Amino acid sequence: MTTWITICDTCKRDDWEARAPGVTDGEIFAELVEAAAEGSDAVRTRRHSCLMGCARGCNIAIQSAGKLNYTVGEFEPSQEAAQAVVGYATLHAQSETGQVPYKQWPQAIKGHFVTRHPPLPDNE
Repeated sequence: MTTWITICDTCKRDDWEARAPGVTDGEIFAELVEAAAEGSDAVRTRRHSCLMGCARGCNIAIQSAGKLNYTVGEFEPSQEAAQAVVGYATLHAQSETGQVPYKQWPQAIKGHFVTRHPPLPDNE
């Protein structure tokens, strides 16, 4: 089953305008995550404007139907962080429940978890 990485493309860290005028940290991070996920059969990416985690930018949602879903944030928009997000999402895709044992987490994603959401019920 596919795991989706939803990247907030409007996230701005404190000094974003001085570092890359006119380009948000979220846009930079989205490009890095998209490049890291390129060619993956288990992981797909999409962008969304504002995940409402502004105090913790850059924000990502890791989601799959019928599994635990996660929000991660407070990333530097770096290649290392992007690879960690994709690495974790790949492990999420391989997991039946979406839960990944801590010892398997990529180092660069540790300390970045914000929330965990249970899967939606199959029926109403």
